[in-house]
Amino acid sequence: MSDKKYQIFISSTFDDLQYERRAALEAILITNNIPIGMESFVASSQEQFEHIKSCIKGCDYYILIVGGRYGSQHPKLNLSYTELEFDYAKSLNKPILAFIRNDINKCRKNCLLYTSPSPRDST
Repeated sequence: MSDKKYQIFISSTFDDLQYERRAALEAILITNNIPIGMESFVASSQEQFEHIKSCIKGCDYYILIVGGRYGSQHPKLNLSYTELEFDYAKSLNKPILAFIRNDINKCRKNCLLYTSPSPRDST
């Protein structure tokens, strides 16, 4: 049996997918691997996305959890942080595990925060 521990970045919107994020985090911990996600971010002098990129770069795997929200957007790039994280992980050829909620409408109704649609939705 290998003693290697993998670092696994968890990416999703937060408010609507807290349960799913927690489940992913617990599964990673149970397998004696290291979860990385916004829950573990600390204050940094780096611009937020630069810090996220350094976290993704150091990870062995990237988990994407998709629900009913687009998520908060980067103030200059007008793309959600989740989309930017995915695009960056893909550009690094990180192995990606994607999980999509099958009850997106329920997910949207349960989330009280409004998030604008993706700029890509208009194309």
